[in-house]
Amino acid sequence: MHAAIRVAGEDAGARASLTDRMDSDTLIRFAVYGAIVFIAFNALIIASAILVLAERKVMGFMQQRYGPYLVGPHGSLQPFADILKLLFKEELTPKGADKILFTLAPVLAVVAAFTAFAAVPFGGETTLFGLLKEPIHLGVSDVNVGVLVVFSVTSMGVYSIVLAGWSSNSKYSLFGGLRAAAQMISYELSYATALSAVILLAGSLSLRDVVESQAGTGRFIPYLPNWYVIPQFIGFVIYMIAGIAETNRAPFDFPEAEQELVAGYNTEYSSVRFALFPQAEYINMVTMSGVATSLYLGGWLGPWTSVLGVVWFLAKVGAILFFYIWMRWTLPRYRYDQLMAFGWKFLFPASVVNLLVTAALVLYFNA
Repeated sequence: MHAAIRVAGEDAGARASLTDRMDSDTLIRFAVYGAIVFIAFNALIIASAILVLAERKVMGFMQQRYGPYLVGPHGSLQPFADILKLLFKEELTPKGADKILFTLAPVLAVVAAFTAFAAVPFGGETTLFGLLKEPIHLGVSDVNVGVLVVFSVTSMGVYSIVLAGWSSNSKYSLFGGLRAAAQMISYELSYATALSAVILLAGSLSLRDVVESQAGTGRFIPYLPNWYVIPQFIGFVIYMIAGIAETNRAPFDFPEAEQELVAGYNTEYSSVRFALFPQAEYINMVTMSGVATSLYLGGWLGPWTSVLGVVWFLAKVGAILFFYIWMRWTLPRYRYDQLMAFGWKFLFPASVVNLLVTAALVLYFNA
């Protein structure tokens, strides 16, 4: 009997020890995920401020002038000065505006921007130098249909612009909102069709699986990485053009065309509510660049991926963001009829042909 009691006591102690270890590992894992979410959230906020400064600096360089240089070393604190200025500006609401929707619209824009980035992975697996027993994926949320999540959430962002234009009780704002809706419908088709070609090659809707399928070299061209930008270069160009139109950036910034609509959908906004719209725009730029990096440029893959995975991801995203800025200050804005004609008569047919050719090649080589 004493032996049985001793064995039972040892088993209970072992179970208690196992429970303690499981609880400890669970708590550490929970804390790590919380830290990832916190870092990603704040990184996006800081990225929008950095992009404001980078855009003004690149614009100044291209136009042979200084750009911001007075506030902080080389103007590095100018974004914070802009934020403080907007915080202390008066909040104005037009007399005939729908106050609830007028306030809700910029909030919806920022929420959709943050939510879309949550599905973008920015690193491989890690145990945090042995801190965790099981590795975790670097990313806010590891969704097995990440492509669909990004596509659907970014589409929701246009509702904020439409609501802002309608609720402002201004014809200029309303025209800007209507333009945004028409532009989204026209270029979402090309955007989705370009993504479908990559999904056919990767065989998965998970952004992480798409990145991992690009590992190694020599699959398409000897000694070159297996990035999908090589067989899908046309699709990559279509994606970039549609992505610029999706984020309402020049030369496709028709919802806020100053020469025609004063400031478009955000004409009646001021102070913090006004600031939320450009912040959402810059976060959407980061999301589009992150998705392009994952789909076409191998994501976090590169030499010494285990150590520099996140660095490779940030470098590729930074290169695409520079292209965004460069395009804005290089090309003039098209006419609105040219935008519609280009989207429906050229870009969408080209994306459909690219998808059909990709599907035919995948079927041929798999057979």
